[in-house]
Amino acid sequence: MQDFRRGLPPLSSESDLFPLPWIWHHPALLTSGWSFALTLLLILLAHEAGHLVYCRKHGIRASWPYVLPAPTLSGTAGAVIRIQSRICSRAALIEVGIAGPIAGYIVAVPAAILGLLLSKAAPSSDAMASSASAALLQFQQPLSITLLHKALGGLLPGFPHRLLPHPILLAAWIGFFITSLNLIPAGQLDGGHILYAISPRWHRRMTFVVPIVLLGMGVMLWAGWLLWGAILLLPVMRHPYVPSLPSLSGRQRRLALLALLLLALTLLPAPFAGTGLLNFFR
Repeated sequence: MQDFRRGLPPLSSESDLFPLPWIWHHPALLTSGWSFALTLLLILLAHEAGHLVYCRKHGIRASWPYVLPAPTLSGTAGAVIRIQSRICSRAALIEVGIAGPIAGYIVAVPAAILGLLLSKAAPSSDAMASSASAALLQFQQPLSITLLHKALGGLLPGFPHRLLPHPILLAAWIGFFITSLNLIPAGQLDGGHILYAISPRWHRRMTFVVPIVLLGMGVMLWAGWLLWGAILLLPVMRHPYVPSLPSLSGRQRRLALLALLLLALTLLPAPFAGTGLLNFFR
């Protein structure tokens, strides 16, 4: 928020990555972060609430959502619910799996619209242009935000290159990105649950192929994919057996197509420009 108020892009200096000295000297300014924090928490909790509602619908015992604080750039490692009983069928599995991404996306869209309306276009002066290009991380925009900007009449000149995003838009950006991570079709991610419900055989194949693809993307596009590829290789990501009966209805099978659409609308192969592993050796 302080960078936004000063007309600077987010993460414009190294002190933004390690802000403890700044917080020590300016503790009162922490209250300016509520718009970001509350927006992000609302998206995360909506995601987990979607899972929880459909767990209750199918008689699956599950905990209330846990939000996981972490020393990351977003301040969180996401949110989870604990499934406390076996999932009774693949029909239940696909509905529980897709409900979270749908609910989170539904909340992230109006947040992104509000964030776009509150955002600014950086002045086109050479000083501001050099400041924007010197930001430590240059955010790429998912298709959802690009389409919403067009639907609003392209209100920000020079979008996305001269975009000064309001913190609410940044929270929506993270919400979209977390949605895409959850929809990766492998392991025990939401996308993995959905794929397993459709075809356990294809789930086994994709759980082998996807980590290799992610490791390659980590080298070329964003180093963070290396971590996700490694996580999907862990034994804990193997999907437990779920009974096939009752079989999936046509409507439930179409939910897989909706999951693919949400993945296309939110996926960022390179969320930050020039952050592939190879870039660190150049």
